[in-house]
Amino acid sequence: MRRVVYHGSIVEIVSPMVDVGRENLDFGKGFYVTDIRAQAKTWAGIKSSYHFDALGIINRYFFDFDAAVREYRYKKFERYDREWLNFIVACRSGKKVWRHYDIIEGGVANDKVIDTIEAFMAGHIEEEKALGELSKHQPNNQICILKQKVIDKYLTFDKSIKLK
Repeated sequence: MRRVVYHGSIVEIVSPMVDVGRENLDFGKGFYVTDIRAQAKTWAGIKSSYHFDALGIINRYFFDFDAAVREYRYKKFERYDREWLNFIVACRSGKKVWRHYDIIEGGVANDKVIDTIEAFMAGHIEEEKALGELSKHQPNNQICILKQKVIDKYLTFDKSIKLK
């Protein structure tokens, strides 16, 4: 199945590269997209807020998802659960657990849940308390493509949409 996915930015990204981003993100160092247009719009707005004269841009792609996950190592987190929490904490702590995969999909550690994650990482709350808090939220979705060969073979730029 070919999925429409989006990447929020302040620039048009026709040829995405996995090695440009930071390492200590939710799912590691890769190119992040979402199948939720509103979420990409939020990401673009956040990025444009750091650059006063920049407009947000939503980059739209076609992702031959089914073929990619058949060929490459794929991990999906269905919910905010213990496995997701421990993976996010490991990645944000600099552990490169993401290197076992080529594509990772799951919920974003966004402003709805980040306080819980940070409190858990700092040792202010126990894992069970963190999981209880996380269970109150419905995950949105992000897909992190960690290997350039996945992008080159299966992700096709469609267009960019400038936000006002």
